Amino acid sequence: MRRIFLLGAGLSLLATAACGTRLPDSAFASQSPGAAGTSGAPAANPASDVGVTPTSIKIGMIDSVDSLLGPDTFSGPMYGAQAFFKALNAAGGVNGRKIDIATCDDEGVGGTDVSCAHTLIDQDKVFAFSGNSIFQYDAASYVSAKGVPDIGGEPISNAYDQYPHLYSIYGSDYPRDGKSIGWQGKLYSSTEPEHYAKTVLKAHVAGLVSYNQADSARYAAYEAQALRAEGFTVVPEQLDIALADFDSAALDMKNKGVDVVFDTIDTDGNARLCKAIEDTGVPIKAKMTTVQSWDATVATTYKDAPKCRNLLYANSSDANYEDVSNPAVKAFRDAMAKYFPDRQGKLSEWEIDGWASAQWLTDAVASCGADVTRVCVEKFMNSGKPYDAHGIITPAAFEVKAPTGTTHACFNVAQWQDSANGGQGGWVTRVPDMDTNCYDVPQVSYSP
Repeated sequence: MRRIFLLGAGLSLLATAACGTRLPDSAFASQSPGAAGTSGAPAANPASDVGVTPTSIKIGMIDSVDSLLGPDTFSGPMYGAQAFFKALNAAGGVNGRKIDIATCDDEGVGGTDVSCAHTLIDQDKVFAFSGNSIFQYDAASYVSAKGVPDIGGEPISNAYDQYPHLYSIYGSDYPRDGKSIGWQGKLYSSTEPEHYAKTVLKAHVAGLVSYNQADSARYAAYEAQALRAEGFTVVPEQLDIALADFDSAALDMKNKGVDVVFDTIDTDGNARLCKAIEDTGVPIKAKMTTVQSWDATVATTYKDAPKCRNLLYANSSDANYEDVSNPAVKAFRDAMAKYFPDRQGKLSEWEIDGWASAQWLTDAVASCGADVTRVCVEKFMNSGKPYDAHGIITPAAFEVKAPTGTTHACFNVAQWQDSANGGQGGWVTRVPDMDTNCYDVPQVSYSP
C-alpha cells in the first residue's frame, strides 16, 4: 500500500509495494495490429464505446505540470505514458487501433482539475485516462460518476483509495466505494524501507527529521510508528519550517548515536539536511529517501553534500529506470530518447510509472479484442490477477482485502553512486530481483 507526504515547495513520497505471482510476459511488439487488414484495421473493429472508432482510441491525461511546485514535480508520468503510446502507434497500435492522446494541464489547482475533466470527458469524449499525475484531484468524483476508467494513476491524493473506476499504479486492497477513504477512514502502509534499513544496512538508531508544520508532523508520527514497529530507537528532530537549524539537529543526532536518517521534509530541506549531516560528521549508514527523489537530478540537488548523496537509498515497487538489462526498461529508455530527448537529464521512477500505466491500459484494451468497451477494460482491471506491466512494476492487483496487521511485500531498492554511468552518477540497484526481495512486515495505520 502507498503512503504519501506532501509539503509546501517540495514533495516527499513514502512508497510500499504489493507482492504476488508474476504473470507471463508478452512482448511489447505483441500489441501491434498483427491481425490488421489491408486498410490498417480489422474489418470487425466497431465503434464500440465512447472515444473508440474502428481505427483509434482516444485517451485522456491530466497532469499538474505548470504548478507552484515546478514543471518537473508531477509531469514525469505524462512523459512516460506519452512515450509508450507514441512507440505503440509507431508499431501499429493495438488490434488495429492507434492511440489518440488528449492532454490537460490543471496547474495543480483543484478547480482547474475539474475543468480539465469536464473538457476531456464531455467535449473530447475520451475513452479512459492513463498517465494521470494530479496534485489536487478534485475531479475524481466526477470521473468516477461518469464511469471513465483512470488506469495507473499516480496516487498523490487519497482519490485512488476512495473511488471506483480509479486504479492507481500500485494496486489497492481498499473497498473504493466512493464513500470512506481506505478501511473505515484509515489508510495502511507497510514497513519495507525501515525493514531494509534494519536487516540489510544493520542500522539501529533512526534520526527522524520533520518540520513544525501539520502535515510534516502528522507523517512524522506515522514514520515513528513504522520505525518502532521494526525495533528502531527513534531520535526525533522537529525543526522550525521558517528557520530550520539543520546543523543543531545533525549535531544532536551525532551525539545520540544515529546511524540512519529518515525524514518528512521537502527536497530543498533534504539537501540542506544532507549537507549538515556531512559537515557535522554524523556516522550514518544511509540517508533514506523516497521514490519521488529517485531521479537523475541528485548530483545537482545535493551538489554541496557529495558524501551524503552517495548514502542516499530509495525504495519503490518499480524497476530501476537505469537498469537497461531489463528489456521493458530498455524499451522505455529507447522511446524516451527518441520522443523526449530533452528529458534525459530529468528521468525518474515516476516516468517509468507513466510507461507502466500506458502498458496496463494497452493490455486491458488488447484483452477486449475488436469490441473495446469500458466494461471490458474494467473487467481486466478487477480480475484480481497480479499484473507487472511486463516486468516494470512488482505485481499489483485490485482485490478487496481487510488489513491483517502484517503483509507480504516485495520491493526494489537503489543507491545513488557518483561512480555509476561512467562517472556521470546514477542509481544502482541494490537487490538481485525486486520480485523476490520480499518480507513479511507490519502494517501501520494512519489517518488520511
